[in-house]
Amino acid sequence: MSPLRQRMIADMGLRNLSENTMEAYLRAVEQLAKFYGKSPDRLNKEQIRKYLVYLVEERRVANATYIQHLCALRFFYRKTLQRSSMVDSIQFPKEEEKLPVVLSMDEVQRFFDALGSLKYRAILMTAYAAGLRVSEVVTLRVSDIDSDRMLIRIDQGKGRKDRYVPLAKRALEVLREYWKAARPKAFLFPSYGKSGHLTRNSVWRACKIAMRKAGFEKNISPHTLRHCFATHAHETGTSIRILQMLLGHRSLRTTGMYTKVSKAAIQSTASPLDLMDDGKDGRTKQRKGGKKKS
Repeated sequence: MSPLRQRMIADMGLRNLSENTMEAYLRAVEQLAKFYGKSPDRLNKEQIRKYLVYLVEERRVANATYIQHLCALRFFYRKTLQRSSMVDSIQFPKEEEKLPVVLSMDEVQRFFDALGSLKYRAILMTAYAAGLRVSEVVTLRVSDIDSDRMLIRIDQGKGRKDRYVPLAKRALEVLREYWKAARPKAFLFPSYGKSGHLTRNSVWRACKIAMRKAGFEKNISPHTLRHCFATHAHETGTSIRILQMLLGHRSLRTTGMYTKVSKAAIQSTASPLDLMDDGKDGRTKQRKGGKKKS
């Protein structure tokens, strides 16, 4: 490991960044170095700008991917190299407003029925039942499941914050069935890898297999289930403030997105077309008192 990489890891550790963020930032800086074939501390301001242009215009990366790269380079040049002028003039792009894919409750059940593995059914049912990020569900420990109080403890979720979420009865049933079969000791979903727990990629692959098996044309990922939890909970009366706490969102604005995809909220608004009387000839009747246009 190079001294520069070690220094960046130490700087990120001092700022208590999550493991996932650290990995993403290191990967972004590595890709910049690979693009030019030289150490990133030997690059100039214009080379950094051209690389970011390349990401947008040639690789056509998603807005979120571009922002992640820019955040990584800002951290590296500002904190690790102490050269803020290299990136200070590069602005963040205008935020895209994209609504998430949300399944109906029947579709969620269809998706679960397509999961052949008990382990992955336990993982993805728990993710949906409590609105967990995939990184949170794969790092659950056996001790995090509190069946007496019907709670799940999320240890150091995104933003390095602990929180509690509800433990659904159906989720507890499938978790108990899985535990009897697998007998996990520390991590609830262990693996033989370095981390000791199942990877996010393995859950993503299981999700894609179930998606195809269930015949979905919608693009479903493990995070889709988090969106489904939030939307369905809001539709059944959970307030946005409570949802913010359960999801671990820093900003209420982020949670407010689910009001835009709530079926109940959208369908409660009557269309003006349905308020009009339909004439015998299929055209809209003129309301009483209205003037006929010449």
